[in-house]
Amino acid sequence: MELEIILALLMFATAIGALLAGYPVALTLGGVALIYALIGIGLGVFPEPLLRSLPSRIQGGSIMQNTTLIAVPLFVLMGVILERSRVAEDLLHIASRLLGKLNGGLGFAVVLVGTLLAASTGIVGATVITMTLIALPSMLRQGYDTRLATGTIAASGTLGQIIPPSIVLILLADAMSNAASQASLSSGGKSLVVSVGDLFAGALIPGFLLVGLYLAWIAFNAIVRPQRCPAVTLDDGTAPLTFKEVAFGFGAPLALIFAVLGAILGGVAPPTEAAAIGAAGAILLAGLRLAREAGSRLAPVILAGLVSLILILVVRNAMDLRLGVAQMSGANMAGVAITLLASVVFFAAIGAGLLVLRRMRQLLPALKSATHITSMVFLILIGASLFSLVFRGFGGDDIVKDILHSMPGGKWGALFMTMLVMFVLGFFLDFIEIVFVVVPLVAPPLILLGFDPVWLAILMALNLQTSFLTPPFGFALFYLRGAAPPEVTTLQIWRGAVPFILLQLALLALVAAVPSLATWLPSLVAK
Repeated sequence: MELEIILALLMFATAIGALLAGYPVALTLGGVALIYALIGIGLGVFPEPLLRSLPSRIQGGSIMQNTTLIAVPLFVLMGVILERSRVAEDLLHIASRLLGKLNGGLGFAVVLVGTLLAASTGIVGATVITMTLIALPSMLRQGYDTRLATGTIAASGTLGQIIPPSIVLILLADAMSNAASQASLSSGGKSLVVSVGDLFAGALIPGFLLVGLYLAWIAFNAIVRPQRCPAVTLDDGTAPLTFKEVAFGFGAPLALIFAVLGAILGGVAPPTEAAAIGAAGAILLAGLRLAREAGSRLAPVILAGLVSLILILVVRNAMDLRLGVAQMSGANMAGVAITLLASVVFFAAIGAGLLVLRRMRQLLPALKSATHITSMVFLILIGASLFSLVFRGFGGDDIVKDILHSMPGGKWGALFMTMLVMFVLGFFLDFIEIVFVVVPLVAPPLILLGFDPVWLAILMALNLQTSFLTPPFGFALFYLRGAAPPEVTTLQIWRGAVPFILLQLALLALVAAVPSLATWLPSLVAK
């Protein structure tokens, strides 16, 4: 037994060391696990049949037949298409024009646009880089304090971790559901199911509270130190915003967000189908944006498709559209006819949107980028599955459980240590590696200690978001540093992030102290 423990700990340390050295994540996880499995077989302390079960695990319900994970490539495609169609540029331009006359108005605009981008794309790196390139030069030109400007952009960019629909929450839901099932098998208790909809609903209140805290900090600076965030001075020749610009710039992204989240939280569609709605809506939105820019005649067709998408969702939610029932009212028959007609318009608009994207040479790059990101996620998932299998074969899950159960302070001491370890690992590892490697090891013991899995997942998401913003290794700071002008120093970026880190830690403590902030809304949705 001692040899198995030594090999399990060595395997974990070797994997972390290789990842810190910069080796590819998926190959590192799978390769280290395979090497230690062969060593264990040679020493007679690892069961060989367990290793041969890997293909069935990949082909089975945990990966290939897991319908929840289908939402990942669809949400990635949605985010990439919106990012490449310069929707963020339009959003920031309009928001800054609407709010710029206020002290701190440009900062408010950055936070609000970051929130919309988080709900639209969920891709932190793309959001931070896009906001840096678009907003930071304008903020510095208007006389904003460099620390406040960079901190606002970095913090707003990380909202994609917690504001749904978030890829982090989708992967966390899958990992937490597996952990809850494992915990229920160990305890012999009632089986717990953690869905993507549960985490989306659980993250809404903490996510919007965090947005409120960001806005409050900027408002505090605008009142106490207005010189740090002055009002925007527009050129005399700048034309006023029209209702059409605001409607297209803000209305279309908001309609897409409400369509996706409303479909999930309203019970109209599960997350995978809602992700398909999001990807189709992104094609329509990007196609409309580019068609209007190019003066294409296809713009009205695409606009009709957006209207038909909303109409389909409203009719589907309001009426019984089943055709196989014994009696069908006239209103429901009319609803079926309207839905069929709207569907024809919708698919015609999808074709028009794809045609516009192809003509503007955005379709192929978007598909390539989405394929690359999705392949990376699933390759890491396969490598992490092998790593988890071998680690458990050495009894590593029992080691983790014993460590957490023996922590001083009981279950709260175990939770604090888990969060601290995840926070530190967030400096060096991407959220995908942490979700796939660390969460399956620590979540089952914590659930056995009595913690709610939904609340636990939201705490982990907030914790990782804070870690990604913390100097000197926060990923969001690296993204911002790479896209920022040369006159912005690294120290200014770090100092600008500190107030927002404190706000996130305050929210993390609040959610830990008041679990209903994360569990109340999921309980309503479940009813």
